[in-house]
Amino acid sequence: MTSDEKIAANRRLKQAVRRNRTFSMQGLLELLFTLAFKGLVYPQIWEDPEVDMEALAIAPDSHVVTIASGGCNVLSYLIADPARITAVDLVRAHVALNRLKLAAARHLPSWQSFYRFFGEADTEANVTAYWRLLAPALDAETRAYWEGRNLWGRRRITMFSRNVYRCGLLGYSIGLGHFLARLHGVDLREMLHARSLAEQRAFFETSLAPLFDKPLVRWATGRQTLLYGFGIPPAQYAALGAGAPHMATVLRDRVERLSCGFSLDDNYFAWQAFGRSYPNHAGGPLPPYLKPAHFETIRARADRVEVLNRSFTEYLRSRPDRSLDRYVLLDAQDWMSDQQLNELWREISRTAREGARVIFRTAAAPSLLPGRVDDALLGQWRYEAGQSRDLARRDRSAIYGGFHLYVLAN
Repeated sequence: MTSDEKIAANRRLKQAVRRNRTFSMQGLLELLFTLAFKGLVYPQIWEDPEVDMEALAIAPDSHVVTIASGGCNVLSYLIADPARITAVDLVRAHVALNRLKLAAARHLPSWQSFYRFFGEADTEANVTAYWRLLAPALDAETRAYWEGRNLWGRRRITMFSRNVYRCGLLGYSIGLGHFLARLHGVDLREMLHARSLAEQRAFFETSLAPLFDKPLVRWATGRQTLLYGFGIPPAQYAALGAGAPHMATVLRDRVERLSCGFSLDDNYFAWQAFGRSYPNHAGGPLPPYLKPAHFETIRARADRVEVLNRSFTEYLRSRPDRSLDRYVLLDAQDWMSDQQLNELWREISRTAREGARVIFRTAAAPSLLPGRVDDALLGQWRYEAGQSRDLARRDRSAIYGGFHLYVLAN
């Protein structure tokens, strides 16, 4: 990436996050968040792709536009057989991670080697496979990222020899949560020994819930900057805590759902939260793209995906009218000002063709669009309230307040 491209990438990230003057308190918090998001944030995306695919109802002619993040969902959507996927992201590290995953699907010799790289992600053999098989297949920009060095002088590709899920801003933040729990005598990995929902509930009630009343935990959860690692910008922090007596109360409720809402046999998000890895056997819960039954399908369809360092709105502006039909916004709208929301939905409405669907998640339960997006724009879309509530209930990531599905009305 040239210096001009780096400047443009940094400007896009700043525009997405910054909503206040730099020298205001909120402006300084936004500046810190922007700086935190310049490196790898999400080695694993925290939205449930099975819920997404049900809501999207992907058809063989669908063109899916999604925020890339950690790439788990991008590759998983290929199972539904869309014609094309465009993944955009403001974080260069996420663009590099998605391109690496796609190259691995094409060029690693087997599912076993693919799973070793992204499922186990903790062996020197992955670094060897990178140099022998993947590096020659990557573009120069992606190679420059993975072969570049981090603050400790290590090449970034070595993350896959040291458990990549302990790396990145999210990995470090989950590690901080484990550290705080150990300070209070709780080993979060003990949750993974539960053999039933009843045992999961018992561990939560006896070991996890009391942590949120501890002074140190309440202090930490009350610091916005300490939650940046979970991808919670200042605007989303305010939405998440609205109406709650303390942020610790909100996070306790989300951890309760993650702990008790789904069986550990079916929830790989819980394994990442409490074990910082996937199960140590391939028969356990995994993201769809890592399951052996889907490997050949993903390999065959990987060339349908393009990954761009762009904002969602910027990419839509480049597209003709009525040219797209599936939009995945993750929780990005929680970050946006009213002006940004209207610019985004103007482009979504312009590019949407018949049958188009938009999905997104929010920190709070209600959709944030009514009253903020112009009625003439929003009136073109039908909100599927009942289905949205049902899908939110079944989202195994369990960290969002709401899941929302809009369908083009005309």
